[in-house]
Amino acid sequence: MTGSTAAMLATHIVQRLRESGRQAYLVGGCVRDVLLGREPRDYDVATDARPEEVVALFPRSRLVGAHFGVVLVRNDGDEVEVATFRSDHSYRDGRRPESVVFETDPRQDVIRRDFTINGLLMDPRTGEVLDFVGGQRDLDARLVRAIGDPETRFAEDHLRMLRAIRLAARFDFQIEENTFAAIRRLHSKILLISAERIRDELVRILTEGGARRGFELLDESGLLEDILPEVAAMKGVEQPPEFHPEGDVWTHTLMMLEGMRDPSPVLALAVLLHDVGKPPTFRVADRIRFDEHAEVGARMAVRILSRLRFSNQEIARVEELIANHLRFKDVTRMRESKLKRFMRMENFDEHMELHRLDCVMSHGMLDNYEFLKRKLAEAPPEELKPRPLINGYDLIAAGYKPGPLFKQILNTVEDFQLEGRIKTREEALALVRERFPL
Repeated sequence: MTGSTAAMLATHIVQRLRESGRQAYLVGGCVRDVLLGREPRDYDVATDARPEEVVALFPRSRLVGAHFGVVLVRNDGDEVEVATFRSDHSYRDGRRPESVVFETDPRQDVIRRDFTINGLLMDPRTGEVLDFVGGQRDLDARLVRAIGDPETRFAEDHLRMLRAIRLAARFDFQIEENTFAAIRRLHSKILLISAERIRDELVRILTEGGARRGFELLDESGLLEDILPEVAAMKGVEQPPEFHPEGDVWTHTLMMLEGMRDPSPVLALAVLLHDVGKPPTFRVADRIRFDEHAEVGARMAVRILSRLRFSNQEIARVEELIANHLRFKDVTRMRESKLKRFMRMENFDEHMELHRLDCVMSHGMLDNYEFLKRKLAEAPPEELKPRPLINGYDLIAAGYKPGPLFKQILNTVEDFQLEGRIKTREEALALVRERFPL
């Protein structure tokens, strides 16, 4: 097997271990992806060699999980995890085994893994596959099936419930009936898992493909109500049909998730949460209204993402996307200075894409989106954020005392500059003397 440098490194590791008299195979997701005709994102090797033997064979390696027999082998930026065959025992915290036993039989290593499609071993040179759990059959049938008893697998690591949904969404597979039934029985156990691990799985569901399917499965399984009750609350919240002929807030959000194409985590989160403020602001007056739902939703998003331990930077970007997503309706009526300030916001391409998806998956009107595309094409960066004509030192030199008024003065000067009404330092100072006399 050749291809990427990571694949070549994994093949070399397997060959070197076998030359040393050890068993070694590619294992897990990389085998699954190869059999599906996809390029694996990473490679793992399973072997009967003990960790210290692996480290001795590969000088550029280090133990990353000595207790679990995991060694990370690196070469020129690539890295491959090499794990000793093992069986796991005495799960108590719903995350990791309290004890492991190193094994020499690859079957013992496979049967403690999560899903049949992840329990395949492959010889990278010949392509021969060892399948002890029916993984190839389930790949052909497009099924995500737990290895052995589903409740046992999910009791060992509760996060596997989210992983099953992620795999089904990513590959457009079904979840095998008994496996899904076990998730529905055990879904509340997910709350025993750390927020960081839940966060990472949610991001992958949102960004790996099949986000709509993933969230439909989260809903059907009961996991959505556990993890994101604010999103579950969107179901059944009606919207004015003249603006949202597609249906309720939940349906609209699902359609936007389906419309995403390779989104960043921040954009995907903003799509998911952009209308999270609608359920608590719903009221019926002359028509259905959601007063200040963007502002309410932005505050809710901060609380949700903080709970899930997202970084402050990610939270701030999602908050800004949600808080500003309704401003697009006013762009054709904005003063030139206000419009340019809007267009120069950081990561404005994400604001544009959120707005586009919002329109396409509702009323379908893209007039404001196209208007902004033209404006952006016409305005070079230096026109959106020109070099200031004056600063605070100029104001002091002109006799003004430093204070809160300085910000108002400089903003006024920039407004005139952005609108093309002044172009020089002298014109700026003349404007200041006229508008803010001493």
